[in-house]
Amino acid sequence: MSKKKSEASVINIGLSDAQREAIGAGLSGLLADSYSLFLMTHNFHWNVIGPQFRSLHLMFEEQYTELFTGVDEIAERIRSLGVAAPGTFKQFESLASFAIPEEAMSAREMLLALVAAQEAVVRTARGLLPVADEANDQPTLDLLTRRMEIHEKNAWMLRAMTQD
Repeated sequence: MSKKKSEASVINIGLSDAQREAIGAGLSGLLADSYSLFLMTHNFHWNVIGPQFRSLHLMFEEQYTELFTGVDEIAERIRSLGVAAPGTFKQFESLASFAIPEEAMSAREMLLALVAAQEAVVRTARGLLPVADEANDQPTLDLLTRRMEIHEKNAWMLRAMTQD
């Protein structure tokens, strides 16, 4: 006996099941990258030392606070597509395009690691653009565009902190 989906469980938003799954998978990678960046930034906020302590401590707090909102938006978009959102450290670690550094770092090393991670998030988002565009998935395209804009600006600001 096969179970029939109830009418409420059928998703009919103008995207095929394959399109929703592909976009959901891509967004899961973006979620993993974003959550990993959130953890890294929060860790650096707690552990930064040196003459730039106050400015970096505050900058890192601004960035991880924004990331906390961003990961929720990404996860909710995944769910609205009918795909399960990853939500464990193990899942994030396997899906992320970069690893969170575990060694102690100087303030400059933290900044450089964050620049690299911010840019990795941009690349992940940019890689999903053609899939969402082909599916004419405007909500995902809008989300990706906003996330890229935020991470490109953050990378610029972090990079500027490393220069004399």
